[in-house]
Amino acid sequence: MYTANMSTIVSVSLDSFLLCLPVYGNAFARFLLVCLFAAVGPKILQYIAKVVLQSVQLFYVLLKMDTPSYVLMQNPPGLPGIAVTWLVCSVRGSRFIIDWHNYGYTIMALAHGQRHPVVRIAKWYERFFGRFSSHNLCVTRAMKEDLRSNWNIKATTLYDKPPSIFKEASLDSQHSLFLKMAKDHSPFKPRARPDSNSAERTAFTELHPETGAVTLTPGRPALLLSSTSWTEDEDFSILLKALEDYEQFISNGAALPSLVCVITGKGPQKEHYRNLIDQMHFQHVQICTPWLEAEDYPILLGSADLGVCLHKSSSGLDLPMKVVDMFGCCLPVCAIHFPCLHELVKHGENGLIFKDSQELAEQLKTLLADFPSTQSQLHSFRRHLRESGQQRWHESWTQTVLPLLAADHR
Repeated sequence: MYTANMSTIVSVSLDSFLLCLPVYGNAFARFLLVCLFAAVGPKILQYIAKVVLQSVQLFYVLLKMDTPSYVLMQNPPGLPGIAVTWLVCSVRGSRFIIDWHNYGYTIMALAHGQRHPVVRIAKWYERFFGRFSSHNLCVTRAMKEDLRSNWNIKATTLYDKPPSIFKEASLDSQHSLFLKMAKDHSPFKPRARPDSNSAERTAFTELHPETGAVTLTPGRPALLLSSTSWTEDEDFSILLKALEDYEQFISNGAALPSLVCVITGKGPQKEHYRNLIDQMHFQHVQICTPWLEAEDYPILLGSADLGVCLHKSSSGLDLPMKVVDMFGCCLPVCAIHFPCLHELVKHGENGLIFKDSQELAEQLKTLLADFPSTQSQLHSFRRHLRESGQQRWHESWTQTVLPLLAADHR
C-alpha cells in the first residue's frame, strides 16, 4: 500500500494472490470442482477455468479491502484483472490506474502465435477494457505513443527506476558474497598462487589479516553477469556462442582476461541451457547458473565488471528491468537490440547494443582488452553512470505520479 497526503493507493498484482475463498455450501464446492477438473482438460478449458477462478478470487479480495482512493494495477498480467478491477472501482467509487509494462497478448503470442484465437481475444480484451481506467502509466515513450495512436489511451510515461538497494558494492561486501558463493560454485574459488600466504582469498578478492583490508586479487578474471527468467524472449545461445568466440580470441593470442560468466535466475528453459553449457569445453571461460537469495542479488550486480542483457521485448515497447537495476549499480551493459532500447541504453555512453553473437563477442573483446585499466572504455561507461545522477524509484514516483493524482483533488 502506498499512502500520500491526498489518497490511498492499493497496488494489485494477480501473481501475488493466494486462493483464499470461503466455500458457501455444496453449490460453490461443486463449482470449484468443475473448474479444477477443467483445468486438467483441453487447453481452452484450462484458460477458461483459470480466468473464472481468478475473477472470483480477485473480486472477493478487492471487495474485502477498505475502499481506497485509487487502485493501481500492473499489466501484464491483465486477464482478468483489468475488467474485474474496473468493475469493483466503478461500484466502490475508487479511481483505477493501469501501469502498462507490456501487452499481455504479445507474451501469449510467443507461445501460440499472433493468429491464435486466444491471443486475438486477449488483444481485444486489453484494448477494450484498458480504455476504462482513470489514469494510465507506461514505461516508455514508444509505448505511450502506441497506446495513443492504436488504442486511443492517454498515458503518462513513468520510467522504471532502481530502488536504493541497487548500488556499487563495497569491497568488504564483495568479499563476503564471493566467499559464500565459493562454497557451491567453483568459479569463485581462489586460483592457486605460488606466493600463497595466510590471506583469505576468493577468485576476485583477498582479505589481508595484518590490516583487515580487502583488495581485488591481482590478475583476477573479469566478472560477467546476466540475469534471466529463462523464457522464450531471451535466446541465451547468443551469449554462449559469443563466449566460444571469446575463448577462441584468447587461444589465438589476444591479451584478454579469463572470464567468469554468472547467469542468475530460474525458469522453464534453464535445464535446456544447463545441458548445453555442460557440453562446452573452455579453458579461459567459466560459467555458473546460481539461484541467489534476494539480498545477495544487488551485491552481485554491484560487484560485476560487465552486464549482458538478452531480453527482447515481446511488444518491442517495454524496457528490461534487469538493465535498470544494473545501471543502479553503475554496471555497464551490453544489450541486444530491439526498437525502443535506446530510451535506456545509450550506445557508446553507458553500454553497447548488439544484434548477434558475433557482434557481442567483438564487444566483449573491445571492452575487456585493457581490463582492469581505469583508462578503458569499460571504465568510462562506469564513470558516466556514476556521474549521471540517476534518479531512484521514489524520486521518480514523487516527481511524475503524485502531481497527476493531486490534479484529481483540485
